[in-house]
Amino acid sequence: MSALTITIDPTSTLGTVRPELHGHFLEHLGTATYGGMWVGENSSIAHTRGWRKQAVEYLKDLEIPVLRWPGGCYADDYHWREGIGPRAERPSRVNLWWGMTPEDNSVGTHEFMDLCRLLGAEPYLAGNLGSGTPRELRDWMEYCNYPSGTALSDERIANGSPEPFRVRYWGVGNESWGCGGHMTPEEYCDRYIQFVTFMRPFGGVEPVFIAVGPNSNDKEWTRRFFDYFWTGRQFPVRIHAFAMHFYSWGKSTSTEYTVETMKELLHSFTEMETAIGEQMAIIDGFPKDERVGRLLLAVDEWGTWDKSVKETEETYGQFWQLGTMRDGIAAAMALNLFHRQASHLLMCNLAQLVNVLQSPLLTHGPRCVRTPTYHALRMCKGHRGKTALSVDQGELPSSELSVSASRSENQIVLTLVNTSPEVRRELRCRLSSGRFGAASAELLHHTDFNRANTFDEPDAIVPRPLPVTPQKEVLTVDLPPLSVTVVSADLHT
Repeated sequence: MSALTITIDPTSTLGTVRPELHGHFLEHLGTATYGGMWVGENSSIAHTRGWRKQAVEYLKDLEIPVLRWPGGCYADDYHWREGIGPRAERPSRVNLWWGMTPEDNSVGTHEFMDLCRLLGAEPYLAGNLGSGTPRELRDWMEYCNYPSGTALSDERIANGSPEPFRVRYWGVGNESWGCGGHMTPEEYCDRYIQFVTFMRPFGGVEPVFIAVGPNSNDKEWTRRFFDYFWTGRQFPVRIHAFAMHFYSWGKSTSTEYTVETMKELLHSFTEMETAIGEQMAIIDGFPKDERVGRLLLAVDEWGTWDKSVKETEETYGQFWQLGTMRDGIAAAMALNLFHRQASHLLMCNLAQLVNVLQSPLLTHGPRCVRTPTYHALRMCKGHRGKTALSVDQGELPSSELSVSASRSENQIVLTLVNTSPEVRRELRCRLSSGRFGAASAELLHHTDFNRANTFDEPDAIVPRPLPVTPQKEVLTVDLPPLSVTVVSADLHT
């Protein structure tokens, strides 16, 4: 067993862990929305107003803080008016990006807002900048947020929602460097400014504007966007966050990773943390203006992306991948780096909610299973709203032992991820000041990083209690290989 000591400084703070750093994303892609979450009000599958009941119940336990919709690439060919009113009268369109399949618009604004209410999540709408107009997005905002007395707000009321939706988060386009229009940074910046000029605090709801940021760590996109944004504009429009998309691309199918390909995949989370720091350095190097405010990053889309299996996609839908122990490790590593970078981040959204890429849930027919990613996310909820702390782990890199710590006044939460498939670690967690009180821990662990929760064995990988030993300023934890451990302890200062 390998022994190691890390030191946690309860007085060295890194920022508040916003709940939105544990956000999610649902796109009209594969069986994520249709078949996964939405089964329809006439389905024989148990549902609540058309939403799969078992999925809703599982997701409630995650206490999802924010949910992004309807895309993704789908957003820049989505016209919101086609998804309101009686479902039988909504037009059927081709899903341009995902399979060229018919889209009947049975899930639209009202249905999505109903899902957000069921989950207790705040809605985040990705607006159509690529093929839409400023008027279209401005009208969607008024439709959602203005209480009553205008044609658009009264139309919302007539469609069954007397109370406004009060949507705060608005994405102005998606991946405009690619599927959102193949624009240059300057072209997109022009469009962003034009659109946001007409988006106002309808109903007194102050909007949070999220601009299209880089593909992974594309520094040129960021520099050129802000060079152009700050040039020759006497009255700059508001911008609150810059949305980076960062996927962890796998070289294997989900259950056929080797030690080498697993390590390469997990190393991408070190690269993501580097990217966040480098992107923020660029952004902070530009002028400050109180009318614009401090800009943050939003990791709008993140997650593992395995090689696809044609037969699997034919059965379960596009980008369906079986969630494994490796994905549980990846999810906890991502949350750890988000906690460490909390001062730079507005929100981070896992792709996607169900059945697509690194999803917490997988469904097929009436069955619904929680993946190791789900369990890792649930275990880490205790960090939300706390203050992230500095941790000194010596020379051991975060790719081998990933750690985050956060505290409230009298509680400390630690997430400890042992990524090694061979090495068991005895970890001594030492406080630089204060002492530990009563403590408890949960462990998510399996020796096979390709092992998954399946429909036939839904609980092959589940959390279990783990004994921990607090002794004054030191708390000792035994970390098995390939494990996620979350410790909650009283803190006496």
